Amino acid sequence: MARVYDNWERLVRATLNREQLRTAGQGHERIGSGIAGAVPPSLGRTSNIDAILQAADEIQDENPNVARILCEQAYSMAQNLDPNSDGRGVLQFKTGLMSIIKQKLAKRENVRIDRNQDIEQLWEFYKLYKRWHRVDDIQRQEQNLRESGTFSSELELRSLEMRKVIATLRALVEVLEALSRDADPEGVGRLIKEELRRIKKADAALSGELTPYNIVPLEAPSLTNAIGFFPEVRGAISAIRYSEQFPRLPADFEISGQRDADMFDLLEYVFGFQKDNIRNQRENIVLAIANAQARLGIPADADPKIDEKAINEVFLKVLDNYIKWCKYLRKRLAWNSFQAINRDRKLFLVSLYFLIWGEAANVRFLPECICYIFHNMAKELDAILDHGEANPAPSCITEDGSVSFLDKIIRPIYETMALEAARNNNGKASHSSWRNYDDFNEYFWSPACFELKWPMREESPFLFKPKKRKRTGKSTFVEHRTFLHLYRSFHRLWIFLFVMFQALTILAFRKEKINLKTFKTILSIGPTFAIMNFIESCLDVLLMFGAYSTARGMAISRLVIRFFWCGLASVFVTYVYIKVLEEQNQRNSNSKYFRIYILTLGIYAAVRVVFALLLKCKACHTLSEMSDQSFFQFFKWIYQERYYVGRGLFERFSDYCRYVLFWLVILICKFTFAYFVQIKPLVEPTKVIIDLPSLQYSWHDLVSKNNKNALTIVSLWAPVVAIYLMDLHIWYTLLSAIIGGVMGARARLGEIRTIEMVHKRFESFPKVFVKNLVSLQAKRLSFDRQASQVSQELNKEYASIFSPFWNEIIKSLREEDFISNREMDLLSIPSNTGSLRLVQWPLFLLSSKIFLAIDLALDCKDTQADLWNRIYRDRYMAYAVQECYYSIEKILHSLVDGEGRLWVERIFREINNSILENSLVITLSLKKLPLVLSRFTALTGLLIRNETPDLAKGAAKALFQLYEVVTHDLLSSDLREQLDTWNILARARNEGRLFSRIEWPKDPEIKEQVKRLHLLLTVKDSAANIPKNLEARRRLEFFSNSLFMDMPPAKPVCEMIPFSVFTPYYSETVLYSTSELQKENEDGISILFYLQKIFPDEWENFLERIGRGESAGGVDLQENSTDSLELRFWASYRGQTLARTVRGMMYYRRALMLQSYLERRPVGVTDYSRSGLLPTQGFALSHEARAQSDLKFTYVVSCQIYGQQKQRKAPEAADIALLLQRNEALRVAFIHVEDSSAADGKVSKEFFSKLVKADIHGKDQEIYSIRLPGDPKLGEGKPENQNHAIIFTRGEAIQTIDMNQDNYLEEAMKMRNLLEEFRTDHGIRPPSILGVREHVFTGSVSSLAWFMSNQETSFVTLGQRVLANPLKVRMHYGHPDVFDRIFHITRGGISKASRVINISEDIYAGFNSTLRQGNVTHHEYIQVGKGRDVGLNQIALFEGKVAGGNGEQVLSRDVYRLGQLFDFFRMLSFYFTTVGYYLCTMMTVLTIYIFLYGRAYLAFSGLDRAISHQAKLSGNTSLNAVLNTQFLVQIGVFTAVPMIMGFILELGLLKAVFSFITMQLQLCSVFFTFSLGTKTHYFGRTILHGGAKYRATGRGFVVRHIKFAENYRLYSRSHFIKALEVALLLIVYIAYGYAEGGAVSYVLLTLSSWFLVISWLFAPYIFNPSGFEWQKTVEDFDDWTSWLLYKGGVGVKGDNSWEAWWDEEQMHIQTLRGRILETILSLRFFIFQYGIVYKLHLTGDDTSLAIYGFSWVVLVGIVMIFKIFTFNPKTSSDFQLLMRLTQGASSIGLVAALILVIIFTRLSIADIFASILAFIPTGWAIICLALTWKNIVRSLGLWESVREFARMYDAGMGVIIFAPVAFLSWFPFVSTFQSRLLFNQAFSRGLEISLILAGNKANVDN
Repeated sequence: MARVYDNWERLVRATLNREQLRTAGQGHERIGSGIAGAVPPSLGRTSNIDAILQAADEIQDENPNVARILCEQAYSMAQNLDPNSDGRGVLQFKTGLMSIIKQKLAKRENVRIDRNQDIEQLWEFYKLYKRWHRVDDIQRQEQNLRESGTFSSELELRSLEMRKVIATLRALVEVLEALSRDADPEGVGRLIKEELRRIKKADAALSGELTPYNIVPLEAPSLTNAIGFFPEVRGAISAIRYSEQFPRLPADFEISGQRDADMFDLLEYVFGFQKDNIRNQRENIVLAIANAQARLGIPADADPKIDEKAINEVFLKVLDNYIKWCKYLRKRLAWNSFQAINRDRKLFLVSLYFLIWGEAANVRFLPECICYIFHNMAKELDAILDHGEANPAPSCITEDGSVSFLDKIIRPIYETMALEAARNNNGKASHSSWRNYDDFNEYFWSPACFELKWPMREESPFLFKPKKRKRTGKSTFVEHRTFLHLYRSFHRLWIFLFVMFQALTILAFRKEKINLKTFKTILSIGPTFAIMNFIESCLDVLLMFGAYSTARGMAISRLVIRFFWCGLASVFVTYVYIKVLEEQNQRNSNSKYFRIYILTLGIYAAVRVVFALLLKCKACHTLSEMSDQSFFQFFKWIYQERYYVGRGLFERFSDYCRYVLFWLVILICKFTFAYFVQIKPLVEPTKVIIDLPSLQYSWHDLVSKNNKNALTIVSLWAPVVAIYLMDLHIWYTLLSAIIGGVMGARARLGEIRTIEMVHKRFESFPKVFVKNLVSLQAKRLSFDRQASQVSQELNKEYASIFSPFWNEIIKSLREEDFISNREMDLLSIPSNTGSLRLVQWPLFLLSSKIFLAIDLALDCKDTQADLWNRIYRDRYMAYAVQECYYSIEKILHSLVDGEGRLWVERIFREINNSILENSLVITLSLKKLPLVLSRFTALTGLLIRNETPDLAKGAAKALFQLYEVVTHDLLSSDLREQLDTWNILARARNEGRLFSRIEWPKDPEIKEQVKRLHLLLTVKDSAANIPKNLEARRRLEFFSNSLFMDMPPAKPVCEMIPFSVFTPYYSETVLYSTSELQKENEDGISILFYLQKIFPDEWENFLERIGRGESAGGVDLQENSTDSLELRFWASYRGQTLARTVRGMMYYRRALMLQSYLERRPVGVTDYSRSGLLPTQGFALSHEARAQSDLKFTYVVSCQIYGQQKQRKAPEAADIALLLQRNEALRVAFIHVEDSSAADGKVSKEFFSKLVKADIHGKDQEIYSIRLPGDPKLGEGKPENQNHAIIFTRGEAIQTIDMNQDNYLEEAMKMRNLLEEFRTDHGIRPPSILGVREHVFTGSVSSLAWFMSNQETSFVTLGQRVLANPLKVRMHYGHPDVFDRIFHITRGGISKASRVINISEDIYAGFNSTLRQGNVTHHEYIQVGKGRDVGLNQIALFEGKVAGGNGEQVLSRDVYRLGQLFDFFRMLSFYFTTVGYYLCTMMTVLTIYIFLYGRAYLAFSGLDRAISHQAKLSGNTSLNAVLNTQFLVQIGVFTAVPMIMGFILELGLLKAVFSFITMQLQLCSVFFTFSLGTKTHYFGRTILHGGAKYRATGRGFVVRHIKFAENYRLYSRSHFIKALEVALLLIVYIAYGYAEGGAVSYVLLTLSSWFLVISWLFAPYIFNPSGFEWQKTVEDFDDWTSWLLYKGGVGVKGDNSWEAWWDEEQMHIQTLRGRILETILSLRFFIFQYGIVYKLHLTGDDTSLAIYGFSWVVLVGIVMIFKIFTFNPKTSSDFQLLMRLTQGASSIGLVAALILVIIFTRLSIADIFASILAFIPTGWAIICLALTWKNIVRSLGLWESVREFARMYDAGMGVIIFAPVAFLSWFPFVSTFQSRLLFNQAFSRGLEISLILAGNKANVDN
């Protein structure tokens, strides 16, 4: 029975354990937490139940009865806390726990349990446990150490075990205390009470080790963490300590933890900040001050103090924005003057600011609101500090008398923002109808904000609660959805382009005659300029609608003044110019008006230049700021709006000159091209067309009579104008590619681009590495050892410093399975710290060099000098020979003694002498060298193994054989005789003592040399193949190259800028589970199979690392839990997973630990010694190195829903917990939600921002829990996720990393160099964002991934290089840029979060930084890995998201302000690299439409034929040339130029050409053309209708086939319809157009358009895995038809039904404005029917309007017939019979009518097809209009009919696309070709094998 109970208990425990750790590698590496792991959060928060159960688990084996007592106490506590089991998971937990208790009781079988004895048994066990673990001794040791102020590394090494002991003791004490209430007060109860008193009085015996802390143990001192012993940390803690001058705290105020009172306790008491906010910011301030102090480099005293400079630095940086805000509003600061406040006040103010910020939640997005709160609270604090007693601040006292900053200050603001956010209707409402974060913040940009008072008035406009249908009013800007924003924001660009076009056109029409008349005509640009300026001022007035009631009066006044000023100016200039023209026609005019006109223009131009200088030139700007002249300030204000942000957007004069020159070159090229290629050729044809007599039209002309063929001229000029407006971007692309290439070459990029170049230049690596990447402190340590500066010694020193870093890099490559064990041995460099007299290089450089040298020696017929010269031509051969010689000497010396050593010394002395005498070839018989080396190789082959008696004998024998060969074969005869007759040697040889015993190598240096020499003598492979892996090569090449690039010198780790890495995570893959890896798709391909084929060498290296054979498969590895977990990590590290990102970012810590360890920073320690260690052995265990790295580096992953994932036991939660265990420095922040009941019984949700780490048991340990005012997600998800967790970051810099990124150890070593850029001169302002280069690691997955990778790489390298310098407009484009953390957190954060408008949240950080006088730079000597989307659908969704985000940017205030406030040339740069890029992309597509619709107009109207005929008559050949001009520019060709330049720079010319040709063969042009359509669609639709949203693309491996219907749903509206429209236009043009050149002319003219049609229609199927496999095609057709015909309904999604999808597709049309625009756009389809009906043979030459009217009658008839045939009655069977008769009669009548019409009229078969061509677009136009006005159509009862027509259209489009796909699927070779096209060769082969195997398996099954 006992066995049954035992099994039952094990089953329950295993179940509870598995529930929590379901996916954590079958429990591997996660310390089993048993039942403790199943404690529900609601119980775990309010009690120590989990700790008690953890203790029960720990002592289960030692004493099961005590474990049972602990479990019963835990159950009792759970019952008391939640008697009704209301909490989530409480009932299940209690049931499981009770079951375990019962089994424990049952185990005792017949032994009776006396519960009265429980307390005594527990007491006895407690005493025993303390004795076993020597707790009292540890306590005494701790006390001694604390008193001495030193650090114990021995204690540190035992810390984990100690913590577990103390945790168990704590649990035992808690249970003892609970049970002692019922114990005998005279017996055991008294003993327990005495023990409890002793514990409380004592120092809590290492309890500090269990107190949760983040980085610095401030609540309780820790002796196992060295960070508290650093002098700067001790000084910082001392600086914030409570002093006697501060107000007295109440006696009952409780100080948390075991620490002294400090400033934060006063702030907590006075303002009611939350305890965990206090704890969090206390650590933040301590670290900030400590790091500022460390940077000063002041030697530490015994009692370290913080220098005033450090405090001032922190104070001024943190409060910089507040100081500027006060200055802007002309308000006095909260302190009198900087000099008047002492250091304590400064620290109080900084602490107050951080505490406000730390608890502000969503208000953190309002930096000036935080300034306002701080301003008032600082004044309150000032008053409180001047009193003797501390009293709560009146502003924070709640109604119930408690003090709460959150409830009184933050919550009212949050509630107002939440109500406004609710009005956005989940992003569907217009931006103008609700206030976003920017609107709330900009309230504080006006002195009127002080009307809010303090405490804030609830009835103020700021806190006004929005009502249902009433707008609350915007602040300074309204985001109306219109394209007009493009004109308003960048009006200077459009005015400039139009004015230049006008001037160039006038010049062309005047035949380039430069005279007064031409000059006066060109001056017509004056009215154009004035009128366009007036239009901009009108837009200002119009687009401010919605803010007039709440905007500042001054802003409204400026709008009105500018409106009237620009209006009057445009009227005046136009009037004067008209008078100038009138004067021109008068003969004896005195040109009075002309002089007035010139004077006016001159004065205006002068004023503009003056104000431009005043606002954009630094010296003038400073002067204008100082000027108080109201008249002057007024005109400056009119010229440019004055905001809090955007002031002083000027650059250094040299930078200004550079980007002005850049744009001048572009503008000269652009206007030269425009004049000679676009405008001038059109002049003569235009004149001819104007002068042509009235032409014969083919249709009924409505608008072209007596207007000199205006529409013809428009159709001629429109494409040219469109290209003119767009081609500036092409010129920008070309010049930026050239400049970027030149700059990259200057920066030395691409110098080392092959592994051969790495080999050639490896010799110089140590020196440049030491110069750039090693701090002065480490250099001093190394070079102080020996003062010798001889070149050889110096190189050896460089190599000794370089070797530990290089070897760690090679080790990391091995850990990542990029290289094998053998490659690691060959790539590693010796330590170079031994006694060998030369630099030892890695073996991969020296491999096979000895054999080559021997060949040279064997062939040598010359002198020693000639031989050495031949060897020295290859430097590495010379190094190999020298090392081999010296190593043999040293090894032989160490092996023998006595006579043997004498022989060795004699031999080497003779050889050295002969070398000096240049007689080596005489002394030695070089022919015998191979024999000598073979003997020595045999010896080293034995010595590299562990010593055994047999091996010792073998080695002695081998040495004797070596002696024989050297003496009798190698040496010359004279020397041989001397040695043979040497008495000592001869006697030893004769007696058998010579080499009879050898000294086996024991010294680590000798052992290493033996192993290395053996490899040197045996490895014959060429170094060209090492490493074999392409990724390993790429990384080593880039790292080597970067060493030669300019970078700031490295500071010591203790003085470097501290930084955080920050990753937002939602619910993406953390770690692939075993089932995910093994799951096969329909082709039998699993992720594991896919990875094995894509990365075959890495798979082999992985198997070697875990000790498995090459034949081992994924299934074999499942048998071992360790191997299974390793397999999961191996696969996850090759995907876009959180595990990969975490591993990569933790390399920063590893690099810092290594760097710190080698700098050997001394800390007060008792047992600090490194003697006998190799340089990097044990650096990861070094207590100081770990503490130093923690002081400088923090990694926070913001897993927004981690709490919910844990509650529902999601696999992601267990995987995140596993990452926490494996990375002790990793921190996870998440939002915790819990239900709370109010007094009235209502249940509400409370939100907490929490930070956790892994504790000693591997469980989550909560560090901080900060209550939030409500749900933090008011705006976009990702920035809100970042915002809630950013309070847990530390340091002065923060690197934003997405969860699909990676990092490398060698790059992490350069991080401190990068951070020094913050202190480097980069222009007029210090950098606020450091841009970092990215490497896209997904390029090898498929051809699409390669295209995307190249495109992305081009932008993040060459593109951003030019943006940063010379253009000075680089923004933040996502990751992995490094932010100045203090700058950004005091100015609104690292992203913006307002719903929809900030959908591209990252780029707004760049906008915000630039507007707030930041500086964004770009650096390419360091790179971070980045994953990109790899399937077409993923890429399309990503590009759709980015294009939609750019559409929203057009509407944003940030883009408007930058467009207005930048100088003209910088504005051009900004425009063409943000929204302008997408507008030009859209213009490319629109130009095709304009060109083709113009062609269609000429073809339908018959004007093209008529004009060409007239031109022939007049002999004008240039007219034909223009009419047949090819569409001038394909933007897709030119966007590839930067990519090609990047290839040339970084790969070399040949590889670049090869790569480009390969891309073309893999149809990259099809992909880029398709991408053009994606960007155009989403950008245009977003501005027209909105609807931009985050689109989850998924980051998996795309190896599955995408169904036809899925592709159709995704691309139908964005690509297919537009492509078919273009195809229709091309068909019309070929059918009715006139081209003199015939077919050749047509093909040349329309080739690019046809390419676009084919790309847009078929790219989704060309790039679809198995897209042309017949079986898949058949399945796709079935799936598509069932989807098309399936009826929708309530709850049916668009993925399942065409009807539901059709409804979803129309959701974007929401507003009346949108409906009107859609209506206007839909009217274009009617031109087809209007044009074609007049071209029918039936109509002849009749052009009356009745013909068109009759065509509508025919169309209505066709519709009626369609309705008759599709009518499906649901009434009686008699009616059905009648309908069938009607349908039959109609069909017979229809056929008869058609035959009669063909016979008796001129209707031809061609006319029937032409009619179909005419009616299809008309039908589509009707459907579009019906959808636009669907409410009206529904009310007319026509909705069902419209839907059926739409279904028919979609069916028709599907068939057109599907037919070619089905046809090609007939041919098996097409599918084979496609898989080769899509995937690399290895996977293509694997795919085919998999299909064959699947087929065989099916046959077997059958």
